[in-house]
Amino acid sequence: MTRQRRRKIRTIIKCAILLSLPFGIAGAANGIKGLRTALSGTNGFFTEKTPSAAVPAENNGDRSVYTKETPEQNADDILCGSLILSEGYGVTAETAEDPVIKLQSPLEMTVDDPGEKPYPTEDQWTTGGDIIRTTYTPYSGTTFFDLENCGQVNNKTDIPNDTLIKESRYLPDFTVEDTAEPQVLIYHTHTTESFEPYVRENYDSAFNYRTTDETKNMIMVGDAIQAELESRGIGVIHVRTIHDYPSYNGSYGRSRESILPILEQYPSIKVALDIHRDAISGEACAYQPYVEIDGREAAQIMIISGCDDGTLGMPFYMKNFHFACRLQEKLEGDNPGLTRPILFDYRHYNQDLTTGSLLIEVGSHGNTLEQVQYSGQLIGRSLGDMLNDMKED
Repeated sequence: MTRQRRRKIRTIIKCAILLSLPFGIAGAANGIKGLRTALSGTNGFFTEKTPSAAVPAENNGDRSVYTKETPEQNADDILCGSLILSEGYGVTAETAEDPVIKLQSPLEMTVDDPGEKPYPTEDQWTTGGDIIRTTYTPYSGTTFFDLENCGQVNNKTDIPNDTLIKESRYLPDFTVEDTAEPQVLIYHTHTTESFEPYVRENYDSAFNYRTTDETKNMIMVGDAIQAELESRGIGVIHVRTIHDYPSYNGSYGRSRESILPILEQYPSIKVALDIHRDAISGEACAYQPYVEIDGREAAQIMIISGCDDGTLGMPFYMKNFHFACRLQEKLEGDNPGLTRPILFDYRHYNQDLTTGSLLIEVGSHGNTLEQVQYSGQLIGRSLGDMLNDMKED
C-alpha cells in the first residue's frame, strides 16, 4: 500500500472516530465491551486478523515465527488509532514502512559443499577493467513508452506501441486464492551466474562470474525473494537445481524438465519466475546499475516478457505481458528507480507454461552480492503484496 493511500485511509478512520465520539460517550456506561461488539459487527468493516495477515515477529533467524493479535487487541488498537484498514484483509498494523526481513550477508554465508566451481576467496581476486557505477533513469525513444502509473516498456517487436499501451492496462489473467498450496515457482535457468563481492573500482578479469556456491549465485537471490513471499503468506517452491554447469548449452531445456513436473503436481502455481542476472559491459569495463532505496543500495532489475512471432509456440504471450506490466508498476511504485523498462521482445524462455511466467534480470555481473540480495527482497516484498491484493475477499 502506498504512503498516499495509507494517509487517505488514516484520515477517513480519524474522521469516523471523531464522528462516533458522541455515541461513544453516551454508551460509556455500558463499557468498552459494547463498543467492541459494535465495531466487529459493522458489516465486516473491521474484522479479525486472518493467518494470512500475520505480523512477523522480531526476526531471530527463524522466518516461521509470527505473532497474531487477538480481537481484543485489535479493538483497542482501533480505538487508539494505531491500525488502519487493509484492502480486504481485515485490520493490519500500521507502520511507516513494512520492514524487509533481515537476512545474513552473502559474504558471511558458507556452504558445506560449494561444488566444483567455488566462489573466489579474498586472496584469489585479481584486477581487470573498471567497474562503472551508474543509475539508469527513464528512457526516451520510439521503442519506449510509459505505463499508466509508473515504469516503462521497451517494445522491440512489430506490435505498435498504441496496441501495447491498451494491453498494458489489463489485469493479470489469473486469480489468487487464499490457500496453503504453493502459488509461486522460482527457478534459475542460469543458476551459476554470480556477482562482485563488494563495491570496488575494478572487476576480476580472471573470473567469469559463475559459481556453483549457492550462497553466491542466483539461488541466493531466489532465497531472498522466497523469504519475503513466505513472510506474506504466499506459498513458494524454489528449484535449486543447477542447469548451466558443467554445460551452458541446453540450459533452458534442462530447466524446463525441472519445472514441468512441479507445475503438473501443483496446479495452484500461478507465477513462474526465472531469476537471472544481466551482463552489462563495455570495452574493459563492467557496469554496476544501482539505486539507493531506504538508505541501502539495490541492483536495478529488468523484467523480460516474451512475444511470439508465430514460430515460438506461445499463443498466450500477451497474458504474461499483462502480468509483467502490473508487476512493473508495483515494483517501481514501491521502489522508485528500481526497475529498468520491461523488455518486450521475441523471446521464448519457457514462458508458455503459465500465464504468469516471466524472466527477471536482477542486476548485472558488476553488481555486488548484497545489492542483488536486497533487490531480491524488494521483488519478493512487492510481489507478495500484489498477490495478496489480488486475493478474493
